[in-house]
Amino acid sequence: MARINKCIELIQQGHPIFATGAPALDYDTGVEMAQTWADMVLIDFEHRPFDTVGLTAFMRGLKDGGPTPSGHPTPTVVTTLPMNCMTPEEVRYNAWQVRHVLTTGVHGLLHTHARDPEAVRTFVSTTRFPFQTIGRDLGLPEGLRGSGSQGAPAEIWGLSAVEYIQRADPWPLNPDGELMLGLKIEDRHSLPNADAIALVPGLSYAEWGPGDMSMSLGELDGHDPPYSEQMMNAFRTIKGACDRAGLGFYCSWNDESMTDAERVKYIMQELKINIMGAPDKAFADVGRELSGRTMPV
Repeated sequence: MARINKCIELIQQGHPIFATGAPALDYDTGVEMAQTWADMVLIDFEHRPFDTVGLTAFMRGLKDGGPTPSGHPTPTVVTTLPMNCMTPEEVRYNAWQVRHVLTTGVHGLLHTHARDPEAVRTFVSTTRFPFQTIGRDLGLPEGLRGSGSQGAPAEIWGLSAVEYIQRADPWPLNPDGELMLGLKIEDRHSLPNADAIALVPGLSYAEWGPGDMSMSLGELDGHDPPYSEQMMNAFRTIKGACDRAGLGFYCSWNDESMTDAERVKYIMQELKINIMGAPDKAFADVGRELSGRTMPV
């Protein structure tokens, strides 16, 4: 069965993922980015307008400008959300945001300020259709996504509506799923719960959100290296929790004392990180060569 989500295929092959942003959310930008050098396109709705109209047009442009050189319908697209993941009630009451974003045809969500494992379980449930039962015996609530949301994203994915609802489920919880669910475990309140959060079924990766983490720890400008010892302790806590849970880890390392090639090598070989932001194609090409990747971009 051919994969819709290119990044899942890369993870399965043991290759790193290189992410970029979108300069605008409109049809023409989507057509242009259909052939992007990046594996993943990250859309920020955490701090920017929640523009699902623009995202819908962007996804249509990606589809019409594709397929990608690797043969996938579009690059993998992941969005953050305006709400946080602090309590189950907050997530449940704002589940409409998840429904609206997934209906555009994106391939994943990155939720912010994850503090509580129960809130994370609720997040997973907002992305699933109620007939999906994998993981229910592990404490996941019944899916909250409703019928009527499948037609438009099915077209983006190149599937029938029935095929879409079967495959629009979190991977690797569902081996045939195509959705990547991630978390920002990014403040001091999350650190004691990092292991329990990372072990929630349905996740595929997480990050430590150094900007928010540093502010939570009382540092006003600690987003980039060199990091204080308390920041490095936070990094090790969250990265360790992800490693023990088998999750991928998203992280950039904007150390101005390193060249781009040195940064890629440090991120991949020393920090053992497999999902990262990349400033350009040259940066990504260094990492692809290090991993021995042969899949076309």
